[in-house]
Amino acid sequence: MTERTPLLHYRLSASVNESELRSPPAGPVPERQPGGPRQRRTPAQRQRQKLSTFFGVVIPTLLSMFSVVVFLRIGFVVGQSGLYQAIAMFLVAYLIISMTVLSVCAISTNGALDAGGAYYMISRALGPEFGGSIGLMFFLANVCGSALYVLGLVEAIVGSFGMPEGQFGVIVLPSGYWWSLLYGTAITLLCLLVCLVGAHIYAKATFIIFLVVMFVLGTIFVSFFAVRPQTITLPTSATRNPTMNATGPVAPTTANFTGFKLDTLLGNLQADYTVDYTTGTMMSFATVFAVMFNGCTGIMAGSNMSGDLKSPSSSIPRGTITAVIFTFIIYNLLSVLIACSCDRVLLQKDYSFLTDINIWHPFVTIGVYSSTLSAAMSNLIGASRILYALARDDLFGKALSPAKRTSQSGNPWVSVLISWFLVQLVLFSGKLNTIASIVTIFFLLVYAAVDLACLALEWASAPNFRPTFRYFTWHTCVLGIVGCAIMMFLINAIYASASIAFMLLLLLLIHYLSPTSSWGYISQALIFHQVRKYLLMLDVRKDHVKFWRPQILLMVSNPRSSVGLITFINDIKKSGLYVLGHVQLGDLNTLPSDPLQSQYDSWLSLVDHLNIKAFVNLTLADSVRHGVQHLLFISGLGGMRPNTLILGFYDDCLPKDRLVDPSLPFSQSTDPSEPSQELEQQPLFHFAYLRNGSVRQDSGELGDGKVLGAQEYVAIIADAMKMLKNVVLARYFNNFDRTQVLSPPSSSPWKGAVYVDVWPVNLLRPDSCSYVDTCSLFLLQLACILNMVRGWKKATLRLFLCVEEGRSVRGSEEKLGQLLKELRIKARIYPVPWDQAVEEEESDDDYVNSFPSNTMHLSDDYLSAVNKLILDQARPPPAVRFLYLPRPPADTRRYTSYLHQLELLTRDLGPTLLIHGVTPVITTDL
Repeated sequence: MTERTPLLHYRLSASVNESELRSPPAGPVPERQPGGPRQRRTPAQRQRQKLSTFFGVVIPTLLSMFSVVVFLRIGFVVGQSGLYQAIAMFLVAYLIISMTVLSVCAISTNGALDAGGAYYMISRALGPEFGGSIGLMFFLANVCGSALYVLGLVEAIVGSFGMPEGQFGVIVLPSGYWWSLLYGTAITLLCLLVCLVGAHIYAKATFIIFLVVMFVLGTIFVSFFAVRPQTITLPTSATRNPTMNATGPVAPTTANFTGFKLDTLLGNLQADYTVDYTTGTMMSFATVFAVMFNGCTGIMAGSNMSGDLKSPSSSIPRGTITAVIFTFIIYNLLSVLIACSCDRVLLQKDYSFLTDINIWHPFVTIGVYSSTLSAAMSNLIGASRILYALARDDLFGKALSPAKRTSQSGNPWVSVLISWFLVQLVLFSGKLNTIASIVTIFFLLVYAAVDLACLALEWASAPNFRPTFRYFTWHTCVLGIVGCAIMMFLINAIYASASIAFMLLLLLLIHYLSPTSSWGYISQALIFHQVRKYLLMLDVRKDHVKFWRPQILLMVSNPRSSVGLITFINDIKKSGLYVLGHVQLGDLNTLPSDPLQSQYDSWLSLVDHLNIKAFVNLTLADSVRHGVQHLLFISGLGGMRPNTLILGFYDDCLPKDRLVDPSLPFSQSTDPSEPSQELEQQPLFHFAYLRNGSVRQDSGELGDGKVLGAQEYVAIIADAMKMLKNVVLARYFNNFDRTQVLSPPSSSPWKGAVYVDVWPVNLLRPDSCSYVDTCSLFLLQLACILNMVRGWKKATLRLFLCVEEGRSVRGSEEKLGQLLKELRIKARIYPVPWDQAVEEEESDDDYVNSFPSNTMHLSDDYLSAVNKLILDQARPPPAVRFLYLPRPPADTRRYTSYLHQLELLTRDLGPTLLIHGVTPVITTDL
C-alpha cells in the first residue's frame, strides 16, 4: 500500500471550520455617524432575502461541522479512546455547543437581525467594547482559518499527485515549499474570484458541495456493508519506528478490515491511548477530546446567513438545531460502524483508512477536496463580512474606513480584497499547526461571548428581551460559558490565557478610543437591576450612627462659577450620595415642553469633565425656595437620600468663568461678550454665560436672569433645618483650585505644608463655649472626613480652643484632647484667649415665639474683631476653614441682619465652610 499524507495538517487545519458568511445589503450602504443606527433596508432589498431554512441555515451549518473531520478524524477518535469514551466525548462536546446553540436561537429570535452574525449579536447585546474586541478576533480567526484550509487542501493534493509514492502512483505536480505556496495562491485566487462576484454565487456553490459531501458520506456507509473483509497495508510513516525493545516484535505493517464481527467490536470498546504516528506525542483523553471538539464547531454558519433568510427568527433555531442533531447522529453512527468492522491497529495507524475500504477509493478524496475548498471560501467571505461590519460601526475610527466601500450590488469588495491579502500573508508561514490552536480558541471565545450576551440579557430582566425561542435559561448560558472556557484551556492553557488577555486589551482600547454608540449598553441594564435590588434591601429603619456618611445635595446656580466648590465637595462625600441640584424658575403651564430635559446632557458632561462621582437633579419651580424644597423632598431613593444641604454664600463677589475652555480645568475669562476661539471650536457645555457685577458667587443669578433675595436665601437655610437636614454654606470657593491648594510650592516659608482650620464654637454667641454639642461634633466629623481623603491626608487639622478669661487653659485643652482621642480624630489644639473687651450688645428679643434663636444682636465692631481674631491665628494660612453656623433667628424680619452677621464674620477668610449639624454623626462605641 502506498504512503498517505499524514493527518497532522488535516487535523489542525480542520480546527477552524466556521463558515462565517454574512450577506451585505443588496444596494450601496451609505456611511453613518459613529455609533449611529444602521440604515433601514428598502422593500426592494428585503425582497432579495429568499433563502429558506434548508439552503440558508442547514447546508452551511452541516458543511461547517463536517468539513474533513468526518473523513479523516473519526477513526482516530475511536482508535485511541475506544467506542465508550468516543460516544462520551461526543455527548460532552455536543452538550457544550448545544448550550451555545440555545443562546444563539434566543438572541436571534429577539428582534430583527442585520448582517453580522455573531459579531452583530454580541455588539448589540454587550456593547461596542465586547463587540469590537470579539469581532476583530473573529475576523482574524476567519482569516487564519481560510489559510489553514487552503494549506490543508494543498497538502491533500500534493499527497495524491505530487510524489512517486503518492496515492495514485503518478507524478503530476512538483512539490516543495514554493510550489506549495504557488498552489495555495492559486486556490486563494479562486476563492477571491467567487467572493468578489458575490455571496449568491457561493450560496449556489455550497449546495453543489453539499450534494457531493452527502454522496461521499453515503458511499462510506454503503462500503461498510458492501466491501468484503481485507488486509490493508499501513502507511510507512506509521511503521517506520520499531519498538524500543530490539528483541521484541516490530511495528505491524498491515491491519484488517474485518467486516461486522463481535470480536472486533469487543476489542474497540475500551480506550487504548498510544503515540500519534503523525506527531510522535502520546495521546490522552484530553488531547483526543481537544482534537475531536474541533470538528463539532461551525454552529454559527446559519445565524451568519441572517441577512439572506426569509424568516430569520424561525429559520435560525430550526435549521441550526436540525444540523446539530443530524451531525451528532452521523458521528455516533459512524463510530459504531467503525468499531464493529475495523481492528484497533488500522484505526491507530492509518487515519485515511476510509479511502481504502470505500467502494471506489477516489470518492473520499473528492469529499476531502470539496469540504476543504468550501470551508476555505466560507472563511474568506465570512472574514470580509466581519471586516465590513466593523468598518460600518466605526469602532476603530478611520483605520477601517476604506473597508466600507461596496459595489453597486452591495458586495464589500474592499473588505474582500483586504481579507484575501491577509490570507495570502498567512500562507507564507507554511505550516500553521500552532496558529490552528489559537484560531480554535478564538472561536471558543466567540461562543462564550454569545452565551455571555444571552446570560446578561436574561439577568437584566429587560422587558424588551422576550425571544420567541424560550427553550433556554440562565443555567444553559452558564454551562455554555463554563464549557467553552474549559475547552479553551484543555486545548492549550497558554494560548487561552493569551487570547483572553488580547481580548481585554482590545476591550480597553475600544472603550477609551471609540465613540459612544447608540446600541444600548447591557451593563446599564444589569446595574439598574442590581441597584434596584439592593436599594430595596437598604432599610432606613436600620440606620445607625456608626455607619453614618454624608449624603450631600449641592445647590448650583451656574456651574461656570462653581467649579471649585463642586470639586471640593466631591472630597468630603466619603463614598456617600452626591447630588448636584439646580432650580430653574418657570411654570410648566406656560411652557410648550419641559426645558430641563435638554439641559441634562450638559450637566452630565460637566460631571464627566470634572471627574467627580455625582448625580444630577434639576427642577422647575416658581421660586428658588420652593425648588430647593422639592429637591430636598424628592432627591435620592430609598435609604439613599440627602442629609446635608450645601449652598454657596450670598455675597457680592464677582464670579469667574471656569468652563470657557473645556480642555482646561480653569479659565480666567469672565466676560462672555468676546467668546474665546476655543469655546467656538469646542462648545461642550451649554450653561448661561456670566456677566460682571450681575451675579452672585454660587447661588445668585438664575437661568432666566432673576436674582435670589437675601430674605429667601435665609429662608432656605431655615427650611432645611426644619426638615432635619444639615446645612453648609460655602464662601470664597470661586478661586479654589484643588491642585494648587494640595501642592503648594516647596519654596514657601511653610515648606509646602497644608492646614485645615476648625473653629467648633458658635462665634455669634460669645457666652457659649461648648465643644460637645451636635453641631460642633458634626463640624469635627466633616473635617475628619476631609482629612481621610487621599489628597488631603497630608493636611494638618488645627483645632482652635477659645478660652475665656479666668478659665484654666490647660484643663480645657486636656478635656478637648481627651474628646479627640475618644473620637479617633488627629488634630493639633491651639488655645485662643477670648477677648472680653469686645462689647456685646444683647437684644431683648433673643427668643421669639417658641422657636429659640442661636444668634444675638451683635455690633459690627464685635463681628469685625472676631473676624480679625480668626485671621490673626492663620499663620500659615489654611487651605480651608470650618466654622460653626448658628441657626437662623425665629423672627423672619431679622433674616437680613443674620446674613449680614455671617458676611462680616467670614469676610476675607478665604475658602470657608459655615456648618450646622442637626443629627448625631459621631459615636465612641465599637
